[in-house]
Amino acid sequence: MSELLSPEALSAIALTLELAGLTTVLLLLLATPLAWWLSQTRSAWRGPIAALVTLPLVLPPTVLGFYLLVAMGPHGPLGQLTQALGWGVLSFTFGGLLLGSIVYSLPFAVQPIQHAFEAMGQRPMEVAATLRASPWNAFIHVALPLAKPGCVTAAILSFAHTVGEFGVVLMLGGNIPGKTRVVSTQIYGHVEAMEYDQAHVLAGGMVLFSFAVLWLLALMKRRHDRVLP
Repeated sequence: MSELLSPEALSAIALTLELAGLTTVLLLLLATPLAWWLSQTRSAWRGPIAALVTLPLVLPPTVLGFYLLVAMGPHGPLGQLTQALGWGVLSFTFGGLLLGSIVYSLPFAVQPIQHAFEAMGQRPMEVAATLRASPWNAFIHVALPLAKPGCVTAAILSFAHTVGEFGVVLMLGGNIPGKTRVVSTQIYGHVEAMEYDQAHVLAGGMVLFSFAVLWLLALMKRRHDRVLP
């Protein structure tokens, strides 16, 4: 096993875990207030914004990656902004992968949290208001604890989805060893080089990881259903 895992493969695994971890943390910070707004607002903007958040679910990853690549390029709006800030362009960098992963996995973070907020209903917040809790305190001490199962599900799905990315990361980062080469593109490289033994090890690991994630989610759902009255 250790012989099949080359230094390049170990580097790709480490980079994948770093990318997935950072993406998950940033997505939770972004998705939680967005999910709360979507679950509570009656604004006419709710529909378009909800559709925009969900768009990565139906767009081919290569399409999403292509437009992100154009936006990050030297002539794109994001690329011009990052160059003006002295950061250079984000395409073919870890920062570009991180931004692309956040966009690509956004619905996997927003939807579970939004559903948890919607299932909570208005009653807990109304009770908190009668006890003179501010909206912020009610959100922190009432809404978030009640939505904890949705937040945990969002974290698991975001992490797992980022680990399994291929089209977006290949379009935005290429396959640069030590910089943008993650597990999915490492497998692709092994197959191109007809190194099937090493591809089998990484691909088999991905299958086991995906199975473990789905099993964990099923166990969490069963436990949550038992707790409900």
